[in-house]
Amino acid sequence: MAFGDQPAYLRVAGDLRQKIVAGELPPHTRLPSQARIREQYGVSDTVALEARKVLMAEGLVEGRSGSGTYVREQPVPRTLVRTGYRPAGESTPFRQEQADSRVKGTWESRSEQVPADAAVARRLRIATGDRTMRTDYVFRAQGEPVMLSTSWEPLSVTGRTPVMLPEEGPLAGRGVVERMAAIDLIVDNVAEEVSARPGLAEEVLALGGVPGHCVVVVTRTYFAGGCPVETAEIVVLADRYRVAYHLPVK
Repeated sequence: MAFGDQPAYLRVAGDLRQKIVAGELPPHTRLPSQARIREQYGVSDTVALEARKVLMAEGLVEGRSGSGTYVREQPVPRTLVRTGYRPAGESTPFRQEQADSRVKGTWESRSEQVPADAAVARRLRIATGDRTMRTDYVFRAQGEPVMLSTSWEPLSVTGRTPVMLPEEGPLAGRGVVERMAAIDLIVDNVAEEVSARPGLAEEVLALGGVPGHCVVVVTRTYFAGGCPVETAEIVVLADRYRVAYHLPVK
């Protein structure tokens, strides 16, 4: 087999990747053993092992204890819809994070008071160490965990008000816009940034992913009259989602 100038392990991984993508090695098929790769490609055990590691890091194959390495079934990417539009009566935490009305879901949450770290303080324009209400969410669609979200609200804004706890009180689960309106703060702007990074072990585990996989992070901040009233990070597995923006033209 003729190879180019790439390191041998990348050339072997590339050929196996092509076979997986083309369906020559369909999902749930056992990947050729290390000995078979060595023989087929004329490489050393080290090269064969490194090639397998590359495919595992890319999420194309997975190891099964005592059984071998198998081709993973690749998820069909879903769309995570982002929009500033919130239909009346639909301002729930799930709808706030996934604006596609065709997607129905549930959520679990936990709130606690925590000091703002430097990053959160910068986004909320408060001092590092100022108290915030942090709420961690796990969102599910058809029972499957699909999204994580962590939000922070400055207690200088919501403290000692009926909406201090996002998931408790008279407006529990109604979303930031409606909750802030209840304390006479009109949310009039939202800023979002999209980035990608390696997923933290606990994030990937919670979302049912493979260790080492990347996640897409949407960092969002709501403003009322130029003052930040909530900031959040929405996390989804990068191989399962594409972020789509539907923005109104004024």
